[in-house]
Amino acid sequence: MFSPMALRPRCAKWLIVTGLFLMLGACVEKPSTLERVKEDGVLRVITRNSPATYFQDRNGETGFEYELVKRFADDLGVELKIETADNLDDLFDQLGQPKGPVLAAAGLVGSEQRKQQVRFSHPYLQVTPQIIYRNGQSRPTTAQDLVGKHIMVLKGSSHAEQLAELKLKNPSLEYEESDAVEVVDLLRMVDEGQIDLTLVDSNELAMNQVYFPNVRVAFDLGDARSQSWAVAAGDDNSLLNEINAFLDKVEKNGTLQRLKDRYYGHVDVLGYVGAYTFAQHLQQRLPKYEKHFKASAKQEKLDWRLLAAVGYQESMWQAEVTSKTGVRGLMMLTQNTAQAMGVSNRLDPKQSISGGAKYLAYIKDQLDDKIEEPDRTWFALAAYNVGTGHLDDARKLAEREKLNPNKWLDVKKMLPRLSQKQWYSKTRYGYARGGEPVHFVANIRRYYDILTWVTQPQLEGDQVAEGNLHVPGVNKAKPPEENPPL
Repeated sequence: MFSPMALRPRCAKWLIVTGLFLMLGACVEKPSTLERVKEDGVLRVITRNSPATYFQDRNGETGFEYELVKRFADDLGVELKIETADNLDDLFDQLGQPKGPVLAAAGLVGSEQRKQQVRFSHPYLQVTPQIIYRNGQSRPTTAQDLVGKHIMVLKGSSHAEQLAELKLKNPSLEYEESDAVEVVDLLRMVDEGQIDLTLVDSNELAMNQVYFPNVRVAFDLGDARSQSWAVAAGDDNSLLNEINAFLDKVEKNGTLQRLKDRYYGHVDVLGYVGAYTFAQHLQQRLPKYEKHFKASAKQEKLDWRLLAAVGYQESMWQAEVTSKTGVRGLMMLTQNTAQAMGVSNRLDPKQSISGGAKYLAYIKDQLDDKIEEPDRTWFALAAYNVGTGHLDDARKLAEREKLNPNKWLDVKKMLPRLSQKQWYSKTRYGYARGGEPVHFVANIRRYYDILTWVTQPQLEGDQVAEGNLHVPGVNKAKPPEENPPL
């Protein structure tokens, strides 16, 4: 038998070793959020499914927030995984949950109430909250005019907080919060007269107004506010510091401005008349030519919706038009261009679309290799309108001004100078109506945006972003007269 006295030293040693082990274990720090992201190789982000934040089209994932946060993930050298929240309350609840999203990128505006739940990054976009009403109805001009109206906003939104504060001053004010809608739904409901008013941010109205020709801005409810990303509350600043450094960097190097231009720089080119007209032609004219656009685009490796947008800008999808300058047909080809592209009859819509597609693809292929997408597409469209020579002149002017000759955002500033003698006299190809290609590209981009939205598929299968996409329906009803009674 073992002596109890002999066991005591062994037990003492075991207790000492165990104690040291526990002490050492307690001293080991947990990895920070940023370290976990890099170790996992995945950045989990939660957002909203809307045209201003994140959605999927036939080419994959897109949206302003998606583009920005994808660059952040690439900066970290990790994979991006997107989740979409059913509503804003759900978004904030999921943020920071174990194995859940560590970042919310969803067009969020900081408020005192929200700052108790999460921490916000440096701002990246300025937006203005706007009261929206239906054209033809009495236009509210003050907060008092909101009393007695059927108002709906997103549940858990900063707009709901604004109305709650307003209600303290105007107890008769009533409004409804809904977690079953997105901004596009609210605008549609105003457009169709289902509700009287809503409150949305200026950037989301700008992106969506073209789909709803009856909606109008009544007035701004307060000053411009900043949109930011959000991380979970707590003392771990590792990820937040990295986010702030990234946002500061993309603002300084111009990346943020290029994204703003891509998504918001062309959204106001159509008024309500243009929106209504396009909605009509979308239903009545496009179906006759859609198969030709798709076939020619496939042949030339173009997006058919971009080709269709060019066709609409050129002729409003009319096959037998002729301009005063002699360009003809659906794609408005010159005689020389038609011959070069093998078009024998410019008034034949199939031939015209085929010729236009070949010409656009040819121009795109001839551009400087340093011009990358999406700028390459915008440059090709500008050259389609004004010619490659004048485009080269504008690029050289940009270079002289220490701007980037390979970025559309910079070159489009120079194109209008080609109509001013002090500038065009210094170029190789001389005078051009340089403002035209700028409007030409802006219009096509807007038509393309609309076509992308109305033709996008629903998400299928076990994708991370589940649920139905909010595809805005184009209202076919003619908008009532402008200038409603005040």
